[in-house]
Amino acid sequence: MEPRTWVYIFLGIYIIYCFWWGLRGYFTEKTSAGYSIGGRSIPFIAFLMAATAASFSGWTTVGHPGLIWRDGMAYAFASFYVLTIPITGAFFAKRNWLMGKRYGFMTPGDMFAYYYNNEAVRWLTVLAAVLYSMFYSGLQLIAAAKLFEIVAGVPYTAGLLFMAFIVWFYVVTGGLKASTWVGVIQFILLVLSIVLLGYYTITTEALGGWTEFTTQLRGLEDKYVEVPKLIHFGLGSGGWTAVMILTYMFALMGIQSSPAFTLWNFGIKSPKPLAWQQVFMSTFVVGVALFFFTAFQGMGARILQGMGEIAPQTDGDVVPMLMNYVLPGPVMAIVFLGIIAAIHSTSAPYIGTGGTIVLRDIYWRYIKKQKAGHAEQIWANRIFVTVITLLAVVVSLTSPGAIVMIGGFATAFGFIMYLMLLGVHYGFKFPGVGAALGLVAAIIACFITYFFYQYPLSLHTAFWGLFVGLVVAYACRGIGIKDSEETLKRQAEVREWIQSVDGPTEKGQKWRNAMKWVVPIWFLFAIGPLCLLGNNMFEFGGFLPIWSWQIVWWILGIIMMWALCFKAEMSTTSEEQIKRADEEQNIVVQEI
Repeated sequence: MEPRTWVYIFLGIYIIYCFWWGLRGYFTEKTSAGYSIGGRSIPFIAFLMAATAASFSGWTTVGHPGLIWRDGMAYAFASFYVLTIPITGAFFAKRNWLMGKRYGFMTPGDMFAYYYNNEAVRWLTVLAAVLYSMFYSGLQLIAAAKLFEIVAGVPYTAGLLFMAFIVWFYVVTGGLKASTWVGVIQFILLVLSIVLLGYYTITTEALGGWTEFTTQLRGLEDKYVEVPKLIHFGLGSGGWTAVMILTYMFALMGIQSSPAFTLWNFGIKSPKPLAWQQVFMSTFVVGVALFFFTAFQGMGARILQGMGEIAPQTDGDVVPMLMNYVLPGPVMAIVFLGIIAAIHSTSAPYIGTGGTIVLRDIYWRYIKKQKAGHAEQIWANRIFVTVITLLAVVVSLTSPGAIVMIGGFATAFGFIMYLMLLGVHYGFKFPGVGAALGLVAAIIACFITYFFYQYPLSLHTAFWGLFVGLVVAYACRGIGIKDSEETLKRQAEVREWIQSVDGPTEKGQKWRNAMKWVVPIWFLFAIGPLCLLGNNMFEFGGFLPIWSWQIVWWILGIIMMWALCFKAEMSTTSEEQIKRADEEQNIVVQEI
């Protein structure tokens, strides 16, 4: 049977599965909260797997190996986002759930506007959410279209529209819970596709297995096997300098601080899966796939190109060309489906949550003056989901060649939400006016440092966005702008409750004190300035020195994440905490 026939058979089965969940949600979700945040009842296993799939996506399966091919093992430091993404979840996810449960928040705009007593913050959160959703979902569709074009022979635009239609249909019909349950199978397919393609790449006849593969690696130019330098004084990345690697990881930290993930945190039934998602599913399981198998793909493609076996033109060409070159028919179909599933696993929740945020924070609150019923909210939500899908399609049609860097720009809009989250959850002190102006400044800084003066000093857009935002927020405090007594009283009540319910035990506090040193040291060595030592510090098992460095610090990072999430109690939840969140409610947001 032809490989393309296998592809279409497997794709058909997948589409039926997705549509079934969408239609199931269409006939069962009858409330606004049920459609938009899963009725606060998304179960353990669904969130555990779907949230992991949404964190990594088509960016990982298509863009990540492509950038390793283009830029070498210096870019492979991006694999550390298996740690930096869930670190953000460790900081904020549990507290998001506790706040949502106590106060009834349905969107991050609800939480930020309540805490700062400032509606401008709500509008700016909506803007950040829409920008994030359209750019991040757009890059997923770019990856899907590239894949469909090269593997299945479908024209780029037609493939893009078809992939967009699939994800739009099950999101618009079924809501957040439907896209979450679809995400369960998407996670399995995502990891399987990375492992299979990596395995078949290094075992293909041209590369000849592990020993021959590592021999070929040592014949590559230094620029493919080293971090070039500490910093680039000027504009542009200057290659993957040490500070570019570090600040690019900041951008990836924005995935789980994005408005979409905050809303998703409100929707889970219990925070019990958070620690397991962060330590096991993300750091360990996806870590194995990235630190080994995506590197096999990217560096294997570099060697195969040197042999004249494949000829990719952009990063998005690499994975589809490898598939055509190394995979037999049934395996081709499985990998193809895994990548499509990875792409949809991220597009779906971001498109869906983007629609919900626009619905609740603008349509329901301001246009309908909090008077719309369940049915009206659900249908309005579907309209906004459709609009955001169309915006993502526009992005993907106008930027077809830059999968990963568009992703970094998109996630910068998630990272700047640290400004809000640090205030709400950890009491960083700046006035509500400062929060609003800081967020405005952060959004502007993101656009300037990406589109006009890109990456000054080889520091990523995400760094500049949050840095400028914090400077402006604290400048407002410095010049004497103060919140009203009502706002200060509200914030004090929030601070007192969250600290009382989520304060660590004596043992947990000791671990937190230790982690205040361990985490920065890990960042410094693993992905910060001292990662330059990895160019020639040590090697083992045939791995290049830089690759060996990455593997060792990934293993140490697993231990660090275990300590942070479990021992320091950043992500674990006791029955007493859940009971208090249920019983000590102070609902400030109406559903209808």
